[in-house]
Amino acid sequence: MVNYYIYIVECNDGSLYTGYARDVEARVEKHNLGTGAKYTRNRRPVKLKYQETFESKSDAMKREIQIKKLSRLEKLILIKGGKS
Repeated sequence: MVNYYIYIVECNDGSLYTGYARDVEARVEKHNLGTGAKYTRNRRPVKLKYQETFESKSDAMKREIQIKKLSRLEKLILIKGGKS
């Protein structure tokens, strides 16, 4: 079964970026090579801080949207193991 993921990386400037991927490690590597998202291109290196696994692409993308709407503080709480 193929899994789908959402992830949060911390950029070099301390900002947080949320994304979707089928292979999180490969995606983080792309971000660090400068070939990932435009947002992370000038904020390298990035460090993986959080990820969630889903069985469907639809569920993963819905969760990505939910997380992107969270405040920075709410994302930090999520990363530390809280609920958001």
